Formats: sequence, C-alpha cells, structure tokens
Amino acid sequence: MTPGKKRLKIDKYFGTWEDEAEALRTIILDCGLDEELKWGKPCYTFEGKNIVLIQGFKGYCALLFLKGFMLSDPNGILVKTGKNTTVGRQIRFGNVKEIVKMKSILKTYVYQAVEVEKSGLKPDIKRRKEPVPEELQDKFDKHPAFKNAFYGLTPGRQRAYIYYFKSAKQSKTRESRIEKYAPQILKGEGLNDDYTSTRKKVQS
Repeated sequence: MTPGKKRLKIDKYFGTWEDEAEALRTIILDCGLDEELKWGKPCYTFEGKNIVLIQGFKGYCALLFLKGFMLSDPNGILVKTGKNTTVGRQIRFGNVKEIVKMKSILKTYVYQAVEVEKSGLKPDIKRRKEPVPEELQDKFDKHPAFKNAFYGLTPGRQRAYIYYFKSAKQSKTRESRIEKYAPQILKGEGLNDDYTSTRKKVQS
C-alpha cells in the first residue's frame, strides 16, 4: 500500500470474519496493491484497476479475483461464485490457519492477477442470450419505451433483471416484479442500484 494512505477499518465490514479478513489483507498489501472501498467491500487495485476483493459470507471468508476466469489454477482452489458467473472466481477459507498455510500460494495468485491486468487482456467470453420471460416480452410489446429503456441497460444489468424475474415460480409474481422495477428500468438503473445508493448514504 502506498505510504501515507489510510487503511480501512476492517471490522466495520466483516464482523465474525475480522481476523480472517485482516490476515488476507496483510498478504494482499504485501503484494504492493492499493486499498479502496468499492461495492461496500475492501477492494485492492493496481494502478487504479480492480484486482481482488475480500468478502465475508455466513459460511466462509473469500478472496474474489475480478478476472479469476483468466488465471491459471494449478492448485485447483478457484471457485465460481454462482452458476451464472463467468469471469470472477473465489478462493474460500474457513479460518485463519488455512490462510496462513496458503500465504505463498495466495501471493502467487495475486501477482498473476496483476500480470493479467498489466497485459491488457480481456476475457473472451461469448454469452448466450438469456431467454426473456413471457411476462417481460408482453411488457415490451405493450410499451416500446420500456423495451428501449431495458435494452439500453448494460448487458449485466439486463441479465440480472431477467434472472430475478424468471426466478419467480408463478406468472403473477413475475408480473408483479416487472411492474415494481419498471420505474427503475426506465431511469436506466440496475436491479441493485437503489440498494447500493441507499447503503452509501447510510455509510456516509
């Protein structure tokens, strides 16, 4: 970390994973990365580029490599964060001892992630277009302005909405969700944008 930069107050974000997060943070900062707060989590960057996040969940603490898909994984420790995840990969931990034991390995992965960023390489991922639920298509047909607004969103935001709408088992619930988020879509906002902005206000 650049001398003089203020360290984040780690216990503010991790609760029971404070010790594990502090151990991970020490390893990452020793690799020369800078520390910032992004998405409500400590994020470590190289020349302003996001490299890795520390995350805390109910059952584990994790390092999330933003371009983990592009890393070599000879130790078989990189994990997809979900079935729809394409680029990001996690390394998960259950206690401080696991982290200490893997210190040299973790540094290797961090350095590799930095080299990927320095190379300028971009993930070559071809996504299949996610099928639109019938209720959303009906909304498009009846309201062209809504359709234009939806497809004006970034691909990631489009997918997030589609996954959320489709996850409802009943058609009536899908319709209700679409109507609830229609104003947000028309404003060009993503599914979680309202939550993120509210959280920032609370933290400030």
